Parts: sequence; C-alpha cells; structure tokens
Amino acid sequence: MNIEEYAWNKHEQQLKETNEFTYSSPKIKIVDNNELRNQLEETLEKLPQKLLAKWALRIAVEHLSYLDDYLVNDPRIDLGIETLEKRITGDIRAFDLRKIGFIVNELAKESTTEVSKYAARSFAQAIATGHMRGHAMVSSDYAVKLVNYISNNSSVAEAATKERERQLRIIEELI
Repeated sequence: MNIEEYAWNKHEQQLKETNEFTYSSPKIKIVDNNELRNQLEETLEKLPQKLLAKWALRIAVEHLSYLDDYLVNDPRIDLGIETLEKRITGDIRAFDLRKIGFIVNELAKESTTEVSKYAARSFAQAIATGHMRGHAMVSSDYAVKLVNYISNNSSVAEAATKERERQLRIIEELI
C-alpha cells in the first residue's frame, strides 16, 4: 500500500515513514482486554485509511441506539455518515469533514446520560477518522467504555472482550 492510501494526513504519513509501529495506550480509562486491543491495533495498522474509516463507522453506528431518546434520530447522525462517506470516496476535503465533525460532536455535549455520551463520542471519533487515522482507535475505545458502563460489575471484562472480538470480526468482514 502506498503512503497516500495508508494516511490522507501529511503528518501521519511522515510518522509512518519515520517511525516503526508501537502500541498506543487508551486516552480514556477503560477496562479492556489488552491482548485483543493490541491485536486490533496491529491489524488496523495494515489497513488503508479508506477501509479504516469504514471500519470505525461500523463500530460506532451499532452503538447509536444508546443515545438519549431525543438524539437517536437526530439529523446530525445522517449528516456525519454522509460526510464521512463523501470523504472516503474523495468527494470532499478533510477541512469540510472537520467542520461536520464539530457539529456531530455536539451530540455528546447534548447527551444527558453517560451511556449516550460514550456512544456519541465513539461516533464523533469515527467521523473524525476521515481526517486522521488516530481517531479510529479512540472511537474503538469509546465503544469499549460504553460496554464497560452498561455491564454489571461482574462482567465488565467479559463485555470488553466481546466488544473487541466484534471489532476484529468487522475487520474480517471488510477485507
């Protein structure tokens, strides 16, 4: 894969060319299956950004049902999806996507429950993947944070494992 397929962002292209792969740490506090998270991150590193953005969107969209009732059918959801799809096909620039990303991010700010905030943040980060690759793992981590939150204390780690397994299956489906 050439560097332009790997990343659309010049900064991420330079990082790829000058640094070898290293695992990241979650930017948020989560209970996770670190082995599966590392496997996921390693697998995502091999995807072109176009596929990565499609993957992130699929991860996040499944959790949109956890948005607060008054946000579930919000038109900003369709706006975010349509805009990311246009970015994937090359019909808009990153600048245009970023403007919509800020609008989509308002869903999290308007959420009144924690579970809605995590679903909205996962979605907003998925949309932002059309700008920078790094947002994909953050979207993925917010999905894990959501399942952490909705699981009872005895099954949090199990729920995180199931979510990471789902995320890995989606990659297989896309390839």
